[in-house]
Amino acid sequence: MSFLEIAGVRKSFGPTTVVQNFDLSVERGEFISFLGPSGCGKTTMLRIVAGFERPSAGTVRIDGEDVTDLAPNARRIGMVFQAYALFPNMNVGDNVAFGLKIAGMGRAEREARVDEMLKLIGLPHVRDRYPYQLSGGQQQRVALARAIAPKPRVLLLDEPLSALDAKIRVSLREEIRELQRALGITTIFVTHDQEEALSMSDRIVVMSDGRMEQVGTPFEIYNRPRSRFVASFVGTLSLLEGRAEIGGRVAVAGQEIEAETPGARPGDTVTLALRPEALSLVPSAERRNQLTGEIADVAFLGSVVRIRARFAANELLIDTFNDPASPPPSRGQPVTVHFSPDDIQCLDAATGASHRPTSQRQALDLRAVEPV
Repeated sequence: MSFLEIAGVRKSFGPTTVVQNFDLSVERGEFISFLGPSGCGKTTMLRIVAGFERPSAGTVRIDGEDVTDLAPNARRIGMVFQAYALFPNMNVGDNVAFGLKIAGMGRAEREARVDEMLKLIGLPHVRDRYPYQLSGGQQQRVALARAIAPKPRVLLLDEPLSALDAKIRVSLREEIRELQRALGITTIFVTHDQEEALSMSDRIVVMSDGRMEQVGTPFEIYNRPRSRFVASFVGTLSLLEGRAEIGGRVAVAGQEIEAETPGARPGDTVTLALRPEALSLVPSAERRNQLTGEIADVAFLGSVVRIRARFAANELLIDTFNDPASPPPSRGQPVTVHFSPDDIQCLDAATGASHRPTSQRQALDLRAVEPV
């Protein structure tokens, strides 16, 4: 039996349904991310697990116990909010001890636990400071220590890094993940940042319009998207609309490519997707597809150079590693882009499904390329 089970959960506010048909089983110690755009229902689902919202239908079970109707303080859940929510009139030690005091823990034991938590987050020296005397990253660490001090069964994190600057976000997400692994706490992390979800999670739940679009490991979500939404929301993507033809070849402004389009018949319109890292300016035996056009733009991103290549009215994004000995191409320069048929994802326009190539080859008429 899974440690956390969410079964058939639906949530409506009046006539508006914000979460529907949500089923998820989470193993003990697993780190799950709810990933999606604003308004997709991820925070509402987190609040249902926490007990701040009651589902319109369905159940939530923790370690075999039905907690659907239990109050938040009876669920043994720790929660970290986006806005820290530290008590400004309490010093750090008292903030961390707050939940322990409410639970009736004795003073000596409480003080020892606070010391343990502050050492765990690397801030034993700020015990007597107040929240306004701390940086944003320090405040979020204290909020995390307060959440885990009572030894919760489940830890819930509601976009805890979004208010921090980029370098602190990267550092703190690594610390959160290491701490979660060390303590073995079953964790649900809500974010709209795909990089956070991909780098931190055991599994990701991609959500859209209150629905679960796909559940899988970061590798599966990125490389095997099951819908057009997942393919375009997670990672950078170029979308190619085409028309299947007989013979596995297609003319695109006098050029030809090949790709597998499962279920498509000659004349059908299909949509293909390519990741920037799958494209290359260097030919190889595997990359037997190629398109010739011109450089539309070059963006220097540090270790990566992102090139936008134009083919008539169409465009593709290409990511290449920065090579100090080899400057990137210039705007307007002719370019040939190489890619393998196996790197193409076929997004079925009729069903929204995504397919990866296996062996069959069908051709496409490339009519539109849209970088996402």
